[in-house]
Amino acid sequence: MIPLILVGASGRMGRAVEAAALEAGGFRIKARFSRSEPLSREGPGSGEAGYGLERPGAGQSSVRDALLRCAVQGDVIVDFSRPEACRDTARACAERGAALVTGTTGLGPEDERALAEAARRVAVLRAANFSLGIVALRRAVAAALRALPEDWDIEIVERHHRRKVDSPSGTALLIADEVAGHRGGSEVSRRSGREGAAGPRPRDEIGIHSVRGGTWVGDHAVLLAGTGESLEIRHVAEDRSAFAHGALRAARFVASAPPGLYALEDVLSSPGRG
Repeated sequence: MIPLILVGASGRMGRAVEAAALEAGGFRIKARFSRSEPLSREGPGSGEAGYGLERPGAGQSSVRDALLRCAVQGDVIVDFSRPEACRDTARACAERGAALVTGTTGLGPEDERALAEAARRVAVLRAANFSLGIVALRRAVAAALRALPEDWDIEIVERHHRRKVDSPSGTALLIADEVAGHRGGSEVSRRSGREGAAGPRPRDEIGIHSVRGGTWVGDHAVLLAGTGESLEIRHVAEDRSAFAHGALRAARFVASAPPGLYALEDVLSSPGRG
């Protein structure tokens, strides 16, 4: 049984990961941390040893302090929270020897440094999107870019629910970075939305457009447009369970992986671990 500690447990993804873990078997929910719920020991899996729901401020000064109280080597911490909590979680993992799986987006330079520093001591897997379909989309986009002339225009459109905090999505930014790598790296410009007399579209531009509303779980489309023809590669997540099962595959991987900074592709290329 792999002991899991959930950070951001009361969020949509935290709840989805817990439900998937209890359904899949092979995992034990050791602890749950949330900023939005009071201290409690009720909920799914509460009969398991070590289970509890805690929030920073209820006897702890930070997520890091809370994790230092319960995390040990052999645990896997699954983090779907906010950048500041992710940063504290990474530091606690490094101190306690617990592996980390994080899907938190909107990270800044300090957060990135915390993950990189933790990866020197423990296995850290970071992904903006844990859907296996998104991995397939990114591979399809790469194949299309290799097959098409470089004068084709590229636009990325992403749709998410009205409560999503960051824009563009981390997945859209990841796709844009990969597209830019195929098209010359830093010479490629990115543009988020258009308004007014924007002028002709520059050849080296990547457009990224964010749509927010309703309950869209995640919808990413990459549009490639040439002269007289176009191609659209699209992935639609219909339920968060797609992300949750991907996160659990990642948790199985890091539970036995050596220290390092990993991506979901590493899980898929190592079927014995994932």
